[in-house]
Amino acid sequence: MFVTTAAPGPGDNNWWIAQIHKIDIAKGIATSIYKPSLQVAVPRWSPDGKSVAFIEGLMSDEGFHGGDLFTIAADGGGLINRAPGRKTSVSSLFWQAPERILITEYVGGGGAISELSVANNSVRTIWKGPESFHAFGNFPDFALAKDGKFAAVVRSSYEAPPEVWAGRIGEWRQLTKNNGEISATWGKAENVEWTNEGFNVQGWLLPPAKVESGKKYPMVVLIHGGPSSATTPEWPASFGMSRAIIAALSSRGYYVLLPNPRGSYGQGEEFTRANVKDFGLGDLRDTLAGVDAAIRKYPIDPNRLGVTGWSYGGYMTMWTVTQTTRFRAAVAGAGIANWQSYYGQNLIDQWMIPFFGASVYDDPAAYEKSSPIHFIKNVKTPTLVIVGEHDAECPSAQSYEFWHALRTLNVPTQLIIYPGEGHLFLKPENQSDRLDQTVAWFDKYLK
Repeated sequence: MFVTTAAPGPGDNNWWIAQIHKIDIAKGIATSIYKPSLQVAVPRWSPDGKSVAFIEGLMSDEGFHGGDLFTIAADGGGLINRAPGRKTSVSSLFWQAPERILITEYVGGGGAISELSVANNSVRTIWKGPESFHAFGNFPDFALAKDGKFAAVVRSSYEAPPEVWAGRIGEWRQLTKNNGEISATWGKAENVEWTNEGFNVQGWLLPPAKVESGKKYPMVVLIHGGPSSATTPEWPASFGMSRAIIAALSSRGYYVLLPNPRGSYGQGEEFTRANVKDFGLGDLRDTLAGVDAAIRKYPIDPNRLGVTGWSYGGYMTMWTVTQTTRFRAAVAGAGIANWQSYYGQNLIDQWMIPFFGASVYDDPAAYEKSSPIHFIKNVKTPTLVIVGEHDAECPSAQSYEFWHALRTLNVPTQLIIYPGEGHLFLKPENQSDRLDQTVAWFDKYLK
């Protein structure tokens, strides 16, 4: 008997409405045992075959899991949230014994490896640190031995490039030294925390490689995608996602702020769901409060601020420049200008229902209030717009619409559409050019 998540095809879209099924191998029959209210991931049988554990929560992207830990009986009864109200987001799980489940978690801007007792739902943290690990989904970096005590991990931080470590959980020893000769060209990252509207918000701040006394520096805010995701420390000098931009900006004399505002993983489901029907509103206020906190503590020039991001971060960049003139330059990557037209253009529209509460046809006002194009005449910030030609998640038409409006309104802007690329760029020459274009834009307006 297998247990799995399953949904009608195509899977890239309908993963958001997947249910938990058990599959009778002998009969070839799949039976749904649980229809969730949100998204579910990584279901696992208990060792005695009587129950299933899984993650349920508000998740933006398949493979980047986060939420609460649930169990359910094999017949679909007895649903239990095993750690309600816990201020973390579970990312993967291992049911080690009938009474014990090992979990990896996002905690703030870092992570933890913990053990949950099924008998009383108590949780014991085995390891906690500024890194984060997960075992399943996209880019896994954690593997557990059969005994549940030893693990292999790929460790990486802002200070240390990725290497393989192994040993008892939290007592790992380094096995590889393939990147030992690589050194950082950026400043030492610092954890920053602030409060806003009753939320405790966390982020990371990378300073320039060298900070001179008495001198003030420009700062770029890099907003993560998702929105259900989190920025955690990892070696920034690679072309994966937006990490290389962090390194490039810091090494060229910029502070880089990486906020985890409401809507992010790491502080429990209530925090992750705090931007439902509120895209761009509360999370922008959290981010701006973080900008203020950074300016108060570090030598940052408030008149030389930039903002950038990719995917939801690209949307947030477009939204930010329609809501405030604090930023003197912006680079919007794979953004969304108009939620109403986006609904009919993208190939993954099922993800939008949990966040907006209804389809655009049933509640168009919910989509309009968070659409940058609705406030486009407020924009004064020079904005570079970047997108892949064949992006199915954030179609290039959205970037074109935003750029077209800025050009019509005589706001300094430029549109770059990379031929043949999708949501994540695959060609090294395009990854490199995207990085160069981003840095050059900020240099032009902030240096």
